[in-house]
Amino acid sequence: MRIRAENREFYRKLRQLSLPIAFQSLMLAMVATGDALMLGRVAQEEMTAVSLATQVQFVQNMFVMAITAAGSILGAQYWGKGDRKTLQDLFHLMIRFSMTLSLAFCLACELIPELLMRIFTHDGELIALGSAYLRIAGWSYLLTGLSQSYMAVMKVTDHVKPCAWISSAAVVINILLNAVFIFGLLGAPRMQARGAALATTVSRITELALCVGISAGKDYVRPEWRKIFRGSRQLTRDFGRQCLPLLGGSLFWGIGFTSYTAIMGHMGVDAAAASSVAAVVRDLICCVCNGIGGAAGIIVGNELGAGNLERGKAYGIKLKNISYVIGLCSMALVLAITPGVVRMVILTDQAREYLTGMMVIMAVYMIGRCVNTVTINGVLDGGGDTVFDMYSLAVCMWGIAIPLALLGAFVFRWHPLLVYACTCLDEVGKIPWVMIRFRKYKWVQNLTREQTEG
Repeated sequence: MRIRAENREFYRKLRQLSLPIAFQSLMLAMVATGDALMLGRVAQEEMTAVSLATQVQFVQNMFVMAITAAGSILGAQYWGKGDRKTLQDLFHLMIRFSMTLSLAFCLACELIPELLMRIFTHDGELIALGSAYLRIAGWSYLLTGLSQSYMAVMKVTDHVKPCAWISSAAVVINILLNAVFIFGLLGAPRMQARGAALATTVSRITELALCVGISAGKDYVRPEWRKIFRGSRQLTRDFGRQCLPLLGGSLFWGIGFTSYTAIMGHMGVDAAAASSVAAVVRDLICCVCNGIGGAAGIIVGNELGAGNLERGKAYGIKLKNISYVIGLCSMALVLAITPGVVRMVILTDQAREYLTGMMVIMAVYMIGRCVNTVTINGVLDGGGDTVFDMYSLAVCMWGIAIPLALLGAFVFRWHPLLVYACTCLDEVGKIPWVMIRFRKYKWVQNLTREQTEG
């Protein structure tokens, strides 16, 4: 009876956490979908330029994710322990580091947008369109770190649903303003790619305002701005021990993914356009595994921080098994929607052919993506085993997938679909290594301290 009650509690908490996180992930992915669909109705070049330009924000998000993930890992354990003060100190650390980073990316978008675009394409028209987008959207990047820090703290303190509603409101505003500014509705100027950037900026302002307003309520952990640049040296060291491997992993993954986009961008406009659409579909389908992965880190972290090591270990095993089921379901879903996706977007015949092949390849990729997201970014990270992700990316992505894709694209001149398959190789290939690491149970550890002062 006790085991049955624990199982019910586990699945109840998994639903409570994963569904809002998955919904939030879906809402964020809907922004990219809205951009792609609306700009796809304007011109293939507009859609492709924005897809390439947003890789800058993707890289920024890798830094911000490392910072907020480190805070979430420690925060989940301290919240499980009942230490609210230390969690607030972690909040201050997240704000301090993420705002400094966001300022750097904002300045880069305003001062050197053409240089940033040349990383992803050599096409002059795409560079011009993407640079115009970045000059406007760059201001939204200034707000990203702050809003993500607020939402990270909300999630680990059992306020997951407000995060989903905040993201939903921001996405609805973004999509509506996309339509207004891209197409010039309601008397607004027809701005096309620049309109998508303006809509993104307004929605980010709204998102941050909602975060600050909701966090002012009772029972929410909120920052004390006069203490932002103060804090415990010991806690800062603990934060750094979690953040640095996460940052290394995020950079490996983020720059690696950006490299994939750049490689496909140099394979021609048709291959780049097809890859852009496939990326939007991938991000939408990944919402479920993102939700379960986010929930996994909180669930496992809460138990380990409370000192319930065996229960945390058992929950981690359950979550790892669930990840395989989600992966197989995601593969089936990608295959099922492929015909509709190919018909939906305006592409050349060659780009349609590429997109069909990419969707089939991506279906297999989804198994590895789901397993690794839940197991590595959820369970292992939740227990503080953050260094493995960096090692696995260094070997599988940078040691195998990227070199093969580069050789195929620029030396051997392989077919674009074969090059795309190389970019999907790392997630599937590292599953055996992930399972070996998981079964060592190095992640079953309590990271909290009795004293964080001094």
